[in-house]
Amino acid sequence: MTDLILHHYPMSPYAELVRRAFGLKGIAWHSVIIPNVAPKPDLTPLTGGYRKTPVLQIGADIYCDTTTIIEAIEAYAPTPTFFPAPLGRVGALIALQAGGATFSTAVGAAMAPHIDKMGADFIADRKKLFGMNPDRMAAAVPHLIAQFRGWLARLEDALSDGRAFFGGEAAGYADCAAGMNIWFQGRFGPADARLAPFPNVAAWFARLEALGHGERHDLSGSDALAIARAASPRATADIDPEAGFTEGQLVIVRTEDPGADPVAGTLLRCNDREITILRDDPQVGTVAVHFPRIGQILTAA
Repeated sequence: MTDLILHHYPMSPYAELVRRAFGLKGIAWHSVIIPNVAPKPDLTPLTGGYRKTPVLQIGADIYCDTTTIIEAIEAYAPTPTFFPAPLGRVGALIALQAGGATFSTAVGAAMAPHIDKMGADFIADRKKLFGMNPDRMAAAVPHLIAQFRGWLARLEDALSDGRAFFGGEAAGYADCAAGMNIWFQGRFGPADARLAPFPNVAAWFARLEALGHGERHDLSGSDALAIARAASPRATADIDPEAGFTEGQLVIVRTEDPGADPVAGTLLRCNDREITILRDDPQVGTVAVHFPRIGQILTAA
């Protein structure tokens, strides 16, 4: 049985980023389908309340946010790398941008015209977590489309020299991150028509999709919980003296989203790149929950 377990749902753009990353690596993984709204009863025992999608599980180590997930997969299967030369780690900065302002315009422009079909539960959940306002989104559609097309135009320019992927001949994390935005747009209409004015982007996206999703195996949520319960965290302690926290300190981690649920535990790792806490749950025992430093608010409990 593979050690990689992805908790996700089909329409999640960030989950598509990770699924494509599995394809880039050509590796096997287990799929646990979770609800797209709270509550998430088979996920909460693992994360302690973090409910964004996706979440990666490797035994009793739980990775929240795609930034941390990508690093965990890279360590698990180093080749082919997510950071091929000559771009190298600059690819992570490109991915950060693709998941920021560009992601918001891509998702907003795609979803807003169809928001009345999303269901009351979905709208209420996203309003609580992100402050989503359907009326405001609908009014902003022309602007969102213009902004997303502006990004596509810049992407077209970047690919106009004939390169296969952002860094050259090999795909990387940056490609997977940018690709999720175009993929999500395609869930709400023909992607070919939207990419027609951008032939280099269309060709690049076709190459990216050809990577596939790796070798997927379905797994139940209860089986994933049992796997965590039978394992022990592999994370080790690492506290940056400049961080202002100490190992074993009771802390709370929450994302910067206005309606984020806090996750409490004892601090194991805290540096400029990551935060890891240990927490206990009656369903899974002790787990290590990993977060990226960027985008998280860390406070003493």
